[in-house]
Amino acid sequence: MKRTKQIADRFREVLLDGLWIANTNYKKQLLNLSWKEATTKIGSLNTIAVLTYHINYYIAGVLHVVKGGELEIRDKYSFDLPRITSQQQWIQLLTDMWDNAEQFAEKIEQMPDSKLDEVFVDPKYGTYLRNIEGMIEHSYYHLGQIVLLHKMITEKEGKKQFILK
Repeated sequence: MKRTKQIADRFREVLLDGLWIANTNYKKQLLNLSWKEATTKIGSLNTIAVLTYHINYYIAGVLHVVKGGELEIRDKYSFDLPRITSQQQWIQLLTDMWDNAEQFAEKIEQMPDSKLDEVFVDPKYGTYLRNIEGMIEHSYYHLGQIVLLHKMITEKEGKKQFILK
């Protein structure tokens, strides 16, 4: 199996359909969450919606580069979620994330393995491989936060269920 196919599958695992490492993924955690739950603030922590936006921001930005564009994203804007005030807005954020994630995985699969060892935009950013693996690790990091936040929100609301099944 090509390395790029294996890495694309690992990316899909955390975002769309895998259960191997964390026994869950973003889609499983977020799909049935209401916009009110997603925007519930717990102390000084980021909301689930903000973390979702943050991950999608990076996926979309790196996808733009992989499609041949410039690196236009900036860390300082990665948490700037526009206010969500309806289920429709929340669903749109999720839809954008799923679409970006699948497009990104497809682009990775289509790369020749040799592309993974090429410089990503500028030598200071390392290789394509380093950036793609970094996105996977970054996604798992925030997925863990989302799982914990959801548990805290559920307990705060007096619900017994916990979505990690």
